[in-house]
Amino acid sequence: MSDTHSHDHIAKHVRVYITVFVALLVGTVVTVGMYYVHLESVALTVAIAVFIATVKASLVAGFFMHLVSEKKSIYTVLAVTAFFFAGLMAITIWAMHDFPDNTADTQQPLPGAAAAAPAPHVP
Repeated sequence: MSDTHSHDHIAKHVRVYITVFVALLVGTVVTVGMYYVHLESVALTVAIAVFIATVKASLVAGFFMHLVSEKKSIYTVLAVTAFFFAGLMAITIWAMHDFPDNTADTQQPLPGAAAAAPAPHVP
């Protein structure tokens, strides 16, 4: 009786893992397929790619890292981490072109300076 119960329990988990694996394979095929589809908007293409990556990451985190069966406190820690990560990325993007006074933008040469020849490529 106990052996049958454990066998059914293991078979259930194996089915879940195989289903998640197949979903990840489909997500990978869709990701590769998105490379060949040229949409008119770059923002739409990026949004679709981020959505696909988020779904795949959620499947990996939820099932292979066993976050589906965790208590609510782990989700609080995860949400706080995601909040601060998004905040740090926003601050980085916001300050991307913020240069202190009397400094030169690294993308443009200084006024009156001769353009330097590119460095030779060394393998």
